[in-house]
Amino acid sequence: MKRIVLGLLAATAMVLPASAADVQPAILYDLGGKFDKSFNEAAYSGAEKFKKETGVAYVEFEVSNASQREQALRRFAEDGRNPIVMAGFAWEDALKAVAKDYPDLNFAIIDDAVDLPNVRSLVFKENEGSYLVGILAAMASKSKKVGFVGGMDIPLIRKFECGYVGGAKSAGATDVIQNMTGDTPAAWNDPAKGGEIAKTQIDQGADVVYAAAGGTGVGVLQAAADAGKLGVGVDSNQNGLQPGKVLTSMMKRVDVAVYNTFMDGKNGTFKGGLENLGLKEGGVDYAMDDNNKALVTDEMKAAVEKAKADIISGKVQVHDYTADNACPY
Repeated sequence: MKRIVLGLLAATAMVLPASAADVQPAILYDLGGKFDKSFNEAAYSGAEKFKKETGVAYVEFEVSNASQREQALRRFAEDGRNPIVMAGFAWEDALKAVAKDYPDLNFAIIDDAVDLPNVRSLVFKENEGSYLVGILAAMASKSKKVGFVGGMDIPLIRKFECGYVGGAKSAGATDVIQNMTGDTPAAWNDPAKGGEIAKTQIDQGADVVYAAAGGTGVGVLQAAADAGKLGVGVDSNQNGLQPGKVLTSMMKRVDVAVYNTFMDGKNGTFKGGLENLGLKEGGVDYAMDDNNKALVTDEMKAAVEKAKADIISGKVQVHDYTADNACPY
C-alpha cells in the first residue's frame, strides 16, 4: 500500500507547475544590446514584467559578436537555466546545436522556426502590422511620398517593407521610397547611417519615414524630426523618442512572447512548436498614446481600424514576402 501511495505522489508531482524556486529563466539578446529602444528592448521589457510580477529573477546575455552565441547558450544550459529565450533569428544555428543536447530543458527563439520538441518558435505577422502603419503614413503624408528604411537586407525585413507598401498604396501613396541599411548584422546598430538614408529619402520628397532597423531606426526617427517630418517606429512603442514627431509605431509584441514563455515555464505549461502571431493573436498592432494622438485624425483612426478588422476577419489578405520572396504591391 505504501508503494502505491508513493507512486501516486510521484506521478502527481510530475504534473504540478514548477514553483518560483524551480524556474530559472534566461534570455539572450541579439546584436545592438538590450537598450536598443526597439527589438531587444521589447524582449527585455517582457522579462522585467515577469520578474516584477513573480519575484523570480532571470539571467541575461548581450551578444557582441557571432562567435559568442553557442558558447553563451551552452553555458546557460549547463547551468540548468529553464526556459531559455533567444531574441532573434541569428540564434538559430546555436540553438540547433545546443537544444538537442539538453532535451529536458525548454528553449524559445523569436523570429525563427526550429523544429525540435523542446523548442518554441515564435514568429510574427509583421506584414499585417506594417500594412496598418502604411495606411497611417499615406494618410498623414502631404506629398503622398513615404519612405521605408530597413536594417539588414533579409527576407524578414522585406516582409515589413512589403506590408508597409501595400498599406500605403491602399491609402493613396503614389511612391514608397525604399532602402536597406546594409547586408551584415552591423545594419541593426548604425543610427548615423539610418539618419543619412532618411535624409536622402526626405530630399526625394518623402515626408513620413518608417524604420524597421533595430537600433539604426533611432537615427531615422531623429533625422525625420530634425527635418520637420514624421517618423514611424517599430517593435517597441517608440512614439516617445520624438514626441509629436513619430506618427505611430508598429508594435511587435516581443515583450508578450518573452513574458508568456517565462510564465509557462514557471507554471509548468510550456509547449514546444510554432506560434505565428498576427493582429488576430495580438502579436502586432499600431501604437497610440499621448505622444501621437494629435497626429492621428478621426478619419485616419477609422480607416486603420477598418483595415485591422478586415485583416482579422480574413476579408483583406496582406501578402507575406517570405512566402515567395516577392511583393505584388
